[in-house]
Amino acid sequence: MNSPRLLTTVFIAACAIILLVAPQFLKNYGVYLFTYWLIFVIATMGLNLTVGYAGQKSLGHAAFFGIGAYTVAILLKAGFSWWLGMPLAVALCFFTGLVVGFPALRVQTIYLAFATLGFNTAMYLVMRNEEWLTGGTFGINGIARPELLGLSLKGGLAYYYFVLACTAIMVALLWGLLRSPWGKAFTALRDNPIRAESLGINTRSYTLMSFAIGASYAGVAGVLFASLVDFIEPAPFAVGASIMMYLMVVVGGSGYFWGPLLGAAMGVVVPDWIRDAAPALANWYLPLFGAVVVIMMIWLPDGLLSLPDRLREKRDARKASLQRSQRAAEIGGAP
Repeated sequence: MNSPRLLTTVFIAACAIILLVAPQFLKNYGVYLFTYWLIFVIATMGLNLTVGYAGQKSLGHAAFFGIGAYTVAILLKAGFSWWLGMPLAVALCFFTGLVVGFPALRVQTIYLAFATLGFNTAMYLVMRNEEWLTGGTFGINGIARPELLGLSLKGGLAYYYFVLACTAIMVALLWGLLRSPWGKAFTALRDNPIRAESLGINTRSYTLMSFAIGASYAGVAGVLFASLVDFIEPAPFAVGASIMMYLMVVVGGSGYFWGPLLGAAMGVVVPDWIRDAAPALANWYLPLFGAVVVIMMIWLPDGLLSLPDRLREKRDARKASLQRSQRAAEIGGAP
């Protein structure tokens, strides 16, 4: 087993042990925070597929997050089962993602970001103003948690392990997707769309699917979020939430599979840790977070998980330079 694969295996095993064991020793709020973090891991995994692997610019991910949450809340309020609401919410996000992906066929880079930003703004206005459907600013409360094989998931710890299982399933699905020909096509689309098309890759289809699959992940996260908080209103799905999700992907490492795990921790867990460890800095978290992002864009533009690669590249460069110097010395010293 080579070194990178060994490190990945150790990392996965360590994360699994921590996620399985740590909540047993946490209080209710700690369990809630871990659950909240896992939900954002799912959401940002979808955004990482769209942005990091397919190379599209999306600032509307929170809208899909909200569509998933509102869909399950509305269906539960109408008397439908959670287990019916979940797939319907994900399907609605999938088809909405397809529609939102169409501008990516005509515009790219900053123009595409503005298009998705406009979509997020439009969805936020619908959630806020269509009171007959969404409850407007009063929101929807009493969102039930599901039952699994007759077991209630109302308890915080039980629901945490349910969300953890959902996260593991979504991770496994994305892992398989990225190692299939689809994953190679997404990467080719990101690196060079013209070359990808010349190789026979249908860039239109893969562009649309990157948005649709990413939106589906946000939909799953939205459904789990609605049941976690028991009450939803438009604020968590505004443009600011989309920007924060984008920053999570960038900070963790855009295009790195485990980037969302670290990025979501930076955006969800670290602020609470700062409030507990250094209350004086609690109100300064967002400026500090913004400063960290700016510094990273200068010194580490590919995110925190790119640090081992950067160190490896510097080490290889030094080794190559040393070898060149040795060869030059040997040539110069030859009779």
